[in-house]
Amino acid sequence: MKLVIGNKNYSSWSLRPWLFMAYHQLDFEEIRLAMFEPAWEEQIQQYSPSGFVPVLDDQGLIIWDSIAICEYLSEQYLQDKGWPQDIKTRARARACAAEMHAGFSQIRTAMPMNVRAENRRIEITPAIRKEIARIDTQWNSLRAEFREQGEWLFGEFTILDCMYAPMVFRFNTYGINLTQAAEEYRQFVLAHPLMQDWIQASRLETETFERSETGLK
Repeated sequence: MKLVIGNKNYSSWSLRPWLFMAYHQLDFEEIRLAMFEPAWEEQIQQYSPSGFVPVLDDQGLIIWDSIAICEYLSEQYLQDKGWPQDIKTRARARACAAEMHAGFSQIRTAMPMNVRAENRRIEITPAIRKEIARIDTQWNSLRAEFREQGEWLFGEFTILDCMYAPMVFRFNTYGINLTQAAEEYRQFVLAHPLMQDWIQASRLETETFERSETGLK
């Protein structure tokens, strides 16, 4: 399989299927394209019908969009281990993932993912604060319910953890304060070896996208 991704420093969507595939030790070739560069448009059209990353190429089967990639991989190669096995718990996890996939536009706009940046600060508007509080509540409630089963949101690692991984980086970059259980989850995910590998790779990239260089340096 081939997974086409963008810059590790900036591409939140690319992180999600990469983390899922790496965690489950699936065999894949990583193809990184430099976004925002002159050759970007020509290069991405070779792989993606949508013109966006990430894109999975599994022997000619082309799948774009992060959650669709993770769903396919779970069904095709992992016996549906991408989601909790209990059907009701699975439905909850999917609802949370769909909310993350489609929502939190205020955070996405004001706090672009910038993995290697530190000590950035932005104005926390009421709309942003509301979205942060929603994520904080989600993480707290899930950890309270499933903590005995493991450190991930539903105990075991699921697609939902991949969907929230970019938020872990965002909260770290912009110094967002969370309540205790949510902060413990953030620290756990941030310290995971695969997340640390992604951080190190982002620091080796030389491209800079000024629109994502937000906040005080």
